[in-house]
Order: sequence, then C-alpha cells, then structure tokens
Amino acid sequence: MNTVTAGKWIRSDKQLARERLIRKRNRRRAALASASTVVVLGVAVAAAVSSPGWERVQETFFSWSDAKASFPEIARSFWLNVKLFMVAEPIILAVGLAVAIVRGTRSAYLFPVRALAVIYTDLFRGVPTLLVVFLIGFGLPALRLQGIPSGLYWLALIALVLSYGAYVAEVFRAGIASVHPSQRLSARARGLTESQAMRHVVLPQAVRNVVPPLLNDFVSLQKDTALVATIGLVDALNQANIYASTNFNYTPYVVAAMFFVALTVPLARLTDWLARRAAARQHGGVA
Repeated sequence: MNTVTAGKWIRSDKQLARERLIRKRNRRRAALASASTVVVLGVAVAAAVSSPGWERVQETFFSWSDAKASFPEIARSFWLNVKLFMVAEPIILAVGLAVAIVRGTRSAYLFPVRALAVIYTDLFRGVPTLLVVFLIGFGLPALRLQGIPSGLYWLALIALVLSYGAYVAEVFRAGIASVHPSQRLSARARGLTESQAMRHVVLPQAVRNVVPPLLNDFVSLQKDTALVATIGLVDALNQANIYASTNFNYTPYVVAAMFFVALTVPLARLTDWLARRAAARQHGGVA
C-alpha cells in the first residue's frame, strides 16, 4: 500500500506495477491507432489518385500555381473573418448570459422581460444563421431607421450576435440549472441576497460547467463568419469566389478552407482537453 514518509508520498510496488501496465497499454493503443490511421488514409489517397478523374480534379482543386496566386488576397480577406469572430465572441457571451439570467428570474414584475427572452431564444434558435444574415443585412437598411448601423460589417456582426446569442443563452441556462439548489439556499442562509447568490455562488459554478459546450459554439461561430460573404462582404470565402469565377479554377476555395481549419482546429483541441479535464475532475481523477 502507499505510505507517507518524511512528508513525501511513496507509492507501493503494486501501484508502480499498475502504472507501468497502464503506460504499456496506452503505448500499445497509440501504436495500433497510428497504424490503422496510416492504413485508412493510404487506402483513401490511393483510391483518389487512381480514379479516372483524378488529373482533372487535381488541376481544378489542387493547382499549386493558383494556390500561390490567390493566397495573399485570401489571407488579407481572412482578417475580416478573424475580426468578426473576435468582436462578436465577447458580445455573444454578454448577451447569452444576460438572457439566461433573465429567464431564471422569478419576479412577477419581470414576466414581460422573461417572455421576450423566451421569444428571442426560440426565434433565433429556430431560424438558420444564413437566413438571419440575409434578414439583418438586407432588412435593417431597408427600414431606414435613424441610429441603426448601415455598414455591412456591423450588419453582419449584429446578425451573428443575434443568432449565436440565443444558442449561448441556452448553454448558460443549462449551466445554471446544473448547479444544485442547495448551493443557492446555502448562500441565502448566509445572508446573501438572490442577486448576490447568483453572482458569487451560482454563476461561477455554472460557467465552469459549460466551458466545453461554449467553446464548441465558438468553433461553429468561427466557421459561420463565412456566411457574411452572402451580403457582399469580401471575406476569405468571397475573395476565393472572386478568383475562382475569374480564373475558372476552384483551388482558392481549398485555400480558404485551410485558413478556417487552421483557426478552428486549435480551439477544437482545447475544447477536447477541457472536456477530459472536467470528466477527470468529476470522477475523482487529477485535473
């Protein structure tokens, strides 16, 4: 059994043998996974390359000269997607958290606000994000309202915030519901008001519980910034479309796709790591 000597934790022989066995098993699994991945990818590549239309596909979608020619403009245009994501993300977090808190209120006086929050989440979760971009991008300018932004960038930002704010609100609401009621009752018993209990006790636990699903939503947001091309913004997708329609080659679409992959994959891996960390914490493992 494990012992404590001179303030140091000493693992027993059985524990050390168990850890060696686990490491050996993990190495064997990693080797099998790598080998199977190489085989599957090799078969897929061989099937694609040996297909009758491969030369035509290679010329149309994987032209190195067209990739080099389109890369600089697509890279510059991709900065618009990055700016949209970076600006929209904190606004979406604020909107989603506010809507989730409003939906959790119990005061009769706030019933109209709660009803609006429910209508907002139901409406914008039900309408595809592409349609929201269309409706905001073309609808708001048509109203000719004073003080409403008319620039395409701001209209696209509003559309993304409205659409994703509804999804994030439901994520936050699920996180608040996951906190045991005893936490709120204990806070009230210690003299905290309802708002103080929510701010200092419930919300910190709720946010920690929903970090992985929140990051998944933001992975989707990174990709959906490409939808702004439909209202005329020259982002990476629109720039690729301009080159493709001019030179009759689709390689720029692949280049634009690689930019989005390079942006989303690191966040996706971070999401996986946080999910494993949360699971290990719940099961008593080391975080």
